[in-house]
Amino acid sequence: MMLSSSSLLHLSLPPKALFSCPVSFPSLLKFKGNLRHGVALLPAMCIPGPTRDTEKSEDAENMPVSSSSSSSSPSNISTYNWCVGLGGLGFLETAYLTYLKLSNSDPFCPIGAGSCSDVLNSDYAVVFGVPLPLIGMTAYGVILLLGLKLGGWNMPLKINQSDGRLLLLPVSASMAVASAYFLYILATRLEGASCSYCLASATLSFSLFFIILKDFGLQELQKVVTLPLCTAAIVLGILSTSYSALPPILPRSEAMDLTYYTTEIISASSPFAISLAKHLKSTGAKMYGAFWCSHCQEQKEMFGREAMQLLDYVECFPDGVKKGIKMVSACSDVGIEGFPTWLINGEVISGEKTLEELAEISGFNYDKVNQPN
Repeated sequence: MMLSSSSLLHLSLPPKALFSCPVSFPSLLKFKGNLRHGVALLPAMCIPGPTRDTEKSEDAENMPVSSSSSSSSPSNISTYNWCVGLGGLGFLETAYLTYLKLSNSDPFCPIGAGSCSDVLNSDYAVVFGVPLPLIGMTAYGVILLLGLKLGGWNMPLKINQSDGRLLLLPVSASMAVASAYFLYILATRLEGASCSYCLASATLSFSLFFIILKDFGLQELQKVVTLPLCTAAIVLGILSTSYSALPPILPRSEAMDLTYYTTEIISASSPFAISLAKHLKSTGAKMYGAFWCSHCQEQKEMFGREAMQLLDYVECFPDGVKKGIKMVSACSDVGIEGFPTWLINGEVISGEKTLEELAEISGFNYDKVNQPN
């Protein structure tokens, strides 16, 4: 087939591009015929393919989807590693304190000496009868197990990645709120006491909370903020209810070295107080107190001079208060956690009580005792 010069000229003109190409390669078309040099260069029409923007879209589609709940996210892996590390330290610390609390042993306290024992043996180390270190050990244990599970360890926990991650937030928030409340108690109710274990646990709790909080983005946090706030409010309410009626158990810091002294009872005893004291004495009830305790003095004034002479009262610090001096065994054997403490019908009762409350607890009926024969 022969091509005319006009046809050859028409073929040599570049056609309009139908598709954009990042690189164009001309096709070499050779024509043999009467032309001496029957060669024409035609730009090759691009095969329909992706443009630069399309290539970017495909690259984005091929990239793995990352989300805040993905276990492969480096930030999440780092968060879970922190949960394992800090949770493990907190678990070991609270396990040690739980053992001391249950065995009634004195802790090793590099700072504060006897203050650690005073705090551990106080009413504030128990929440509705449950040792506080045991509660802390459980909370740290939950953080530790969730950190291991979410970090990829093969743990026997039937919880998915999303729920496990969400559970970390209210648990850590509750621990942080509880630690802040305990620091408040330490400063206001246990004046003069210093507890290195309390400070260490508070540091761990705050660190865990802020690390876990940082893992949640602002938008995601707005959706779930109700959960940690409600949990923290419940924990705060439980602690406030448990501690509301407890008196301070330690003297002020400047009075930690005290020589034993006696305090005169000013009030006179009523007939009811005398009868109650006789009843308590006959049933083997005892009152345990400390000479420096203001609540103990108030309890004595309720009974008055004559009734207190009838009561079986045990002074727990007859040798004074100073470093190296502990409560007498008669008090420590009972497991006293605050002053005053009553032992009535085998039941240990902490705190100052009214005469009516003591009568009810001991089963004393004043009208029956004083009715005419």
